[in-house]
Parts: sequence; C-alpha cells; structure tokens
Amino acid sequence: MLKIIDNKKIFLIISSVLVITSIIVLSVFGLKLGVDFVGGSLLEVKYINTRPEINVVKESLAKLNINDLTIKAAGEKSIILKFRNIDEDTHQAILHVLNNNTLGINTDSENGSEKIVEELSYDSVGPSIGEELKEKSIRAIFWVLITIVLFVAWAFKKVTRPISSWKYGIVAIITLFHDIIILCGTFSILGIIAGMEVGVSFVAALLTILGYSVNDTIVVFDRLRENLPKYNLAFKDTVNESVNQTIRRSINTSITTILALLCVFIWGGTTTQSFILALIVGISIGTYSSIFLASPLLVVWNEHQKK
Repeated sequence: MLKIIDNKKIFLIISSVLVITSIIVLSVFGLKLGVDFVGGSLLEVKYINTRPEINVVKESLAKLNINDLTIKAAGEKSIILKFRNIDEDTHQAILHVLNNNTLGINTDSENGSEKIVEELSYDSVGPSIGEELKEKSIRAIFWVLITIVLFVAWAFKKVTRPISSWKYGIVAIITLFHDIIILCGTFSILGIIAGMEVGVSFVAALLTILGYSVNDTIVVFDRLRENLPKYNLAFKDTVNESVNQTIRRSINTSITTILALLCVFIWGGTTTQSFILALIVGISIGTYSSIFLASPLLVVWNEHQKK
C-alpha cells in the first residue's frame, strides 16, 4: 500500500512549486491570445502540389501591406496566415496572389487555369466580439466552479464527521484552481517557446478538464465516504486506504484517455492541436491532483481543525 498521506508534504511542496512558478510566468508573460480574443483573421490554405518556403509567401504578399501578418507551416502542404481584420476584397486579393505568384510562376486562376492553392478555412473576428468572447469565457469558468462547489457540498451532505460536507467542495475547488493555473502556466511557456496561442477552443478544453478533474476527485471522496463508517481507523489512515483503493482506476482511465488524445494530436489536423494538447496536459495534472493533492488537503485541514 502506498503511503500517500504520510508523504503529503512532498506532494504539497511539488504542487506549491508548480503553482507559484505558473503564477510568476503568467504575471510576467501572460497568455498569447489568439484571433478569437484579440480580433483578426485566420486563413488556412493547402498547396495542391509543392508548398513554397514561408519567406517566399511573405515576399509575394508584401505588396498588399497586410497588418501584423504571420505565417506558419501546417502539415506537409498547408500554411496558416494570421493578420488584422481585412475586407472581402483583400481576402480575395490574398488568394489571388497565393494562386499566381508564390511558386515563382504567373498562372491566371481566374481565366480557367488550375489553382495552386485550396482555401481550407477563413475566420474573421472583430475586436469587440473578441472582448465579448473573453468576458463570456471568464463568466463560464466562474459559474462552473460555483456549480461544482454546490454539487459536491450537496453530494456529501450526509458526511459531517470529521470533515463537514462543504469542506469537500472547497477542497475540490482548490484542486481545480491548481489544475487551471498550472495548465495556463504551461501554455504561457508554450506561447513564448512555440508561439502557441489560446482561443475559444482553449476555454472549451478548460471546461472539459474541470469536469474530468472533479470527477476523479469525487471518485476518491466517494470511496472515503463509504469507508468512514466501515473502518475503525484514524482519519488519515482511512483517507490513505481510500486513495489506494481508487488509484489504479484513476490512473488507468487517464492513461487510456491520454493515449487516444495523443493519436488525435499526432495524426489530427493542425487546427485542433492546441485543444488536444490542453486536454493532455490538463488530464495529466488533474489525475495527479485528485490523488496526491485533494486527499492530503482534507487531512491537513482536519489536523489543523483539531489544533
């Protein structure tokens, strides 16, 4: 049997270091916000045959004077262009240039010649809409957290000793904040290193992780609720027993989920990679916190209460 509760200080220190580091990184660098939140346009195109070098594409588009243009490769033949909001005429002008000049040849796609590029997607978000999405995302996360506290407190309403039911809800929320902060810190670092941006899909990943993580935590808490009347042990020993009874289930479930997500991340489309990566990181952190953070926090709270 693993002595998780006996070694709770180690796990609490690890979590504290990760959370503090994430807060520092977020305070200094913040998150690299995508088009969804700051406004702008996103265009993804695929070259039918050979994709030119990125600098060649930039040179061919230079005459259009597009503001804040960034271009990155996607897959073997596609590229993603991000820039400030443009009108439809400029959108068509970009496609015309990509079809006629980026391979160093002068084909006329408008006169029936075969196209060089295929437009896969085009999204445009105004600054006001981006700000509205940001506010709605924050509200959504806030209400999800409040709902989780109320649900956990209601689910454990019959548990009054030695920890009150509402304390299970507070511990669950602390655990969720731990998961969210570390995930955001990770993406802040990825934004610096790899230029990874966060958008609405990242918020969707956050909400998914909140549900997944609290589910893992409640599984442990529920086993503890069942064991409290059955075992004539100290509270910390009953908690340790409960964690050991559920740890294999939690880890196996998370591993199978992460393996499926890895397949999607590797072989899926570029546009979903940040969403899938957020899920992988979040589920990994959530599994750790449900086992090594939530239960030790209950024990620490109970010990402090006795003092």
